[in-house]
Amino acid sequence: MAADGGDGMTADVAVLGVGMHPWGKWGRSFVEYGTAAARAALADAGLDWPDVDSVVGADTVRGGYPGYVAGATFAKALGWQGARVASVYAACASGAQAIATARAQILAGLADVVLVVGADAAPKGFFRPAGGDRPDDPDWLRFRLLGATNPTYFGLYARRRIAVHGDTPEDFALVKVKNAALGALNPYARYRKRVTAEEVAASAVVADPLRLLDICATSDGGAALLLCSLDFARRHGAARPVRIRAVSTVTPRFPNTVLDLPDIATDSAVAVPAPDETFRASIARTAYEEAGIGPEDLSLAEVYDLSTALELQWYEDLGLCGEGEGAKLLREGATAPGGRIPVNTSGGLASFGEAVPAQAIAQVCEVTWQLREVAGDRQVAGARVGITANQGLFGHGSSVVAVR
Repeated sequence: MAADGGDGMTADVAVLGVGMHPWGKWGRSFVEYGTAAARAALADAGLDWPDVDSVVGADTVRGGYPGYVAGATFAKALGWQGARVASVYAACASGAQAIATARAQILAGLADVVLVVGADAAPKGFFRPAGGDRPDDPDWLRFRLLGATNPTYFGLYARRRIAVHGDTPEDFALVKVKNAALGALNPYARYRKRVTAEEVAASAVVADPLRLLDICATSDGGAALLLCSLDFARRHGAARPVRIRAVSTVTPRFPNTVLDLPDIATDSAVAVPAPDETFRASIARTAYEEAGIGPEDLSLAEVYDLSTALELQWYEDLGLCGEGEGAKLLREGATAPGGRIPVNTSGGLASFGEAVPAQAIAQVCEVTWQLREVAGDRQVAGARVGITANQGLFGHGSSVVAVR
């Protein structure tokens, strides 16, 4: 539960600076993308590199040994200056865990200013496990035993929505149309071209019923945040900064009765009742409870649209609508610009693609720009509260609530 310190929430930390390296396939080291994002965040904050007390790097296992020690790798690239350092890995939730680590350091009084940075240089095609034989690793097993790539799972999720809720491929296509239109307005997005529903329907089938334009790409990119204590923000002249009010990094509860990446089987519910809520719903609920808000308080949301069908699922998991009502909410225009709760104003992964350690951080960058009201043609009028949501393999929750 969040604590009230009289002049605000004592668990708040300020977002003093944000920065990104454009997404794409650039063919260079992740270190280059991360340091560019970090320098942009420093410039945005009006700080110099020696002002940073601590660096928290979100790891990329594809970067070899430097990727596994991303915090120190970025600190070295920026120039050794004695800062504390930490590195975290939580698959697609790595960025949120890096934010949580930075916030904990600030609230504990160990640092006033913390740089959070994540970057990736992704392979062409779908992600695959790191090399070596690991028969106790569910991620390795699903590839070796089933050939179940990520798009296979995305197709299963979509099939389940069709069977259970009556969603259609046309509903899925509308998600892409919405996000592509917003991505066309974002200078950091990889894909900056509007698409039509007809173009989605005409693209190649990847994992039925999902087509190529229903599924996000893999990308290179980087994102960074400068977080600080509220006292430091005030001393620095930021009287009303964007604040991070909650970070949810929860794990699932036994038993899990729905297939979820990377597992290829569900937990048994023979002797133990299923939880009252799904894993993804628990991620959002925990964030709401910590922030002291509800879905009705949101101005916008940035969610993890690995596929168009998964964005619809997040509408329900975030409590933006009832179960099975995601497609209806979309068709009503509620999640589009000008709607009741715009979703993925950045353009989402549909427009960016996955740069795994950076994407949860990039979501907070977008929310920050929106709350500062500097998002240009993507701006949500009067934005005051934003939430991010995604999840990482192996049971990593990821949600951040920011307020202005």
